[in-house]
Amino acid sequence: MGDQGGAVLLIGAQGADLGTLVEIPVSRDSNEDGLLSLALGPDFPARPYLYAYYSVASGERRTRLARFEVAADAIAPSSERVLLEIVQPFGNHSGGAVRFGPDGLLYLSAGDGGSGGDPQGNGQNRATLLGTVLRVDVASAPYAIPASNPLVGVPGALDEVWAYGLHNPWRMAFDSATGQLWLGDVGQGDVEEVDVIRAGGNYGWNTREGRDCYEPSSGCNSAGTVLPVASYRHDLGCSITVGVVYRATQIQHLAGHYVYGDFCSGRIWALPTSGGSPFEIAGTGSVASFATGPDGAIYVLTFGGAIQRIDR
Repeated sequence: MGDQGGAVLLIGAQGADLGTLVEIPVSRDSNEDGLLSLALGPDFPARPYLYAYYSVASGERRTRLARFEVAADAIAPSSERVLLEIVQPFGNHSGGAVRFGPDGLLYLSAGDGGSGGDPQGNGQNRATLLGTVLRVDVASAPYAIPASNPLVGVPGALDEVWAYGLHNPWRMAFDSATGQLWLGDVGQGDVEEVDVIRAGGNYGWNTREGRDCYEPSSGCNSAGTVLPVASYRHDLGCSITVGVVYRATQIQHLAGHYVYGDFCSGRIWALPTSGGSPFEIAGTGSVASFATGPDGAIYVLTFGGAIQRIDR
């Protein structure tokens, strides 16, 4: 588990504190800086690598994707291998989820670079990694570009880009049964959204916020963009945190549902992946992230609070 301050922690099966793997020196210049995401490599422990995405503490404002080697439940900071850095023009909207897909490739979400309203137009600019989900092969460091990436060879586009038009995609997760990539995009001022990410998809920011026009505020042309599969307005919360697809069987009414929450209100919803409307299942503190255990149980990480398990 990662702490925003840079500590990578080991937590036992019953919640026991098993110590600190490593302290990563991160920037905390804003409340959206820090250690943003962690993932073990798909062939761990045969190749004992931990991947981290974090705000860099020195020099130009940027975020970094790096690889660390795990040895005997410890990590030497000197084992770090920097794979990628993204310049961040402002102190917010760094995004931040690193995940490995069923194809063994690394997917990383990145926000639009910050401020408010995307003043640099990064969301619709395929020549930047800001406002995207990128996809790379890290089997050999730093990384290779998969030939099947949708924008490979497209003029004016970066080969790493898997999908674009995102605002601040804080969390995402693969469905273990279908391989679909589910993502939550934090809204600008009015709407939070859930997206299913597909290759080459344009998710509309900053032309749209959710299903609403954003720029311009009415009459926008959103042709060719992918609409969210669910959304909610700020009477229910103010910052979406997603989420995992529940594929265990212990809680029958959640089987096959995508579970997500809101950082501000603490509400937690379940959305049928086969189609339908979300329904509220729980409430808690500030929802920062979700995870699944080896048995498929869903764990809820609250900001400055407890790690909780959904049992019903």
